[in-house]
Amino acid sequence: MKKPSIVVVGTMHMDFTVYVDHLPKPGETVLGRDFEMSPGGKGANQAVAISRLGGISYLVSRVGKDYVGDLLLDNARRNGVRIDFVKRDPEAHSGVALIFVDKSGENMIAVAPGVDSRISPADVREAETALASASAVLAQLEIPVETAVEAVRVAKSKGKLTILNPAPAKPLPEEVYSLIDILTPNVRELEALAGVTIKADEDVVNAANLLRERGVKAVVVTLGKRGAMIVDERGHRVVSTYEVPVVDTVGAGDAFNGALALALSLGASIDEAVSFANMVASIKVTRRGAQAGLPRAVDVLRFAEERGVTSGVLESLKELME
Repeated sequence: MKKPSIVVVGTMHMDFTVYVDHLPKPGETVLGRDFEMSPGGKGANQAVAISRLGGISYLVSRVGKDYVGDLLLDNARRNGVRIDFVKRDPEAHSGVALIFVDKSGENMIAVAPGVDSRISPADVREAETALASASAVLAQLEIPVETAVEAVRVAKSKGKLTILNPAPAKPLPEEVYSLIDILTPNVRELEALAGVTIKADEDVVNAANLLRERGVKAVVVTLGKRGAMIVDERGHRVVSTYEVPVVDTVGAGDAFNGALALALSLGASIDEAVSFANMVASIKVTRRGAQAGLPRAVDVLRFAEERGVTSGVLESLKELME
């Protein structure tokens, strides 16, 4: 089987994570139990997720001309991510994220973006050759909105599948919605985009349909340990996830989005793709590190076998490994 190629437009960060018993309150100093420095950033996380699962991932991003930038590029190479379109930018520092993770796996994150704000529409256009041969483009909103818009615009002009992970939520120009095949917010991001308050599943459906009325083909709302809700032309349904011991939720959404993009690129239906993405995210939360915890194809196949799960996506995954 030919490996699908996916272009990810997004950030590369270094995550500095302190593991604590409880998240600090304002003005409180909390002593940590452990510390890790690990590569992150939504773009890099999603690109690594795709690569580890057996796909080809190109990353459009920037790092600073600094030590952190060196480490980020080396890590991407080791994980098989194509970095032809990652620029070294001397005008700002590489992005960093400061993270607290409590003993239940919940987290608190602050980001110093550095070069993130300089990832530009021109950077996307320079990666047009990769976009032309890709099956999908996946973008997030840690980068300037106009850059994410350009990513879906160029991809759609070439007939590619477009996925926008609106994290963190930012106002989007009205005209971009019709260029998005799949939008993947969590509940809070959905609230912000739709401009409504969400208290129940009915509210999720109504908010997602507001975005569909603007032109989005399908909305996949991540619901944490409940799984994800698909809202499309067929109506709405919740795709359940797996009960697992939670160690670290950082990067779970990125694992989900990378796996979703890969599964759809392998020809899966949206329901099959969401089920597969739930599985990959479930494995991720059992492991520490936004990228270190991302599973490889063999891990996913073992997880599925242990639970007696079969699907066309899993069969395709086996073929990619051959």
